[in-house]
Amino acid sequence: MTAVPSASPATRRRRDPERRERILTAAAELTARRGFHAIGMADIGAEAGIVGSGVYRHFENKDAILVALLDRVMARLQDGAAAIHAGAPADHAVLSGLIRDHIRVAIEDRTVLAVYHREVHNLPEDDRRRLRRAQRHYLEDWVHVLAPLRPDLADGELRLAVHAAIGAVQSTLFFRSGLAPERLAALLDEMAHACLGVPSTPPAPSASVNGE
Repeated sequence: MTAVPSASPATRRRRDPERRERILTAAAELTARRGFHAIGMADIGAEAGIVGSGVYRHFENKDAILVALLDRVMARLQDGAAAIHAGAPADHAVLSGLIRDHIRVAIEDRTVLAVYHREVHNLPEDDRRRLRRAQRHYLEDWVHVLAPLRPDLADGELRLAVHAAIGAVQSTLFFRSGLAPERLAALLDEMAHACLGVPSTPPAPSASVNGE
């Protein structure tokens, strides 16, 4: 009888990222519905279609899952901002790009971003401080870009405008508007620019929003 070869390490590595992603998606959905403290590793595994012990092969505990989720959404915002700065020709275009990228994240990664806002206080202290620091740097990036466009505003007023604009975008995290994604994105774009007191620039040809 010919022995059936076991899966190679390379094959196992190819499967693992998919399973890890299923765990993160399940954790985000459960946390958004029920809250972080109301779910356990077994609940996450069941939602992901993975036995409880399988979850521990990817994450040491529930805190590690939450850290991974929130790191991912913050990294997406930071990477988007870096790409915008690298490609936009002027502060006005950069600011509009930052707004539209944040709108994309709010629509496409709605569940994870909502979890960030509701559950960041449940992170271990070191991770909470690290993410809060990254969040502050991200907000200061907006302030730095807005300042030359609104020289009439003092520092505190600039920060207030940025918080108002981001708050307008993230208002969509906590209720279902029923709007089509394209219409929702257009309205949020208009509102965020209004909060900042700057006109909207035309979107880049490649900019798009997929799914609500």
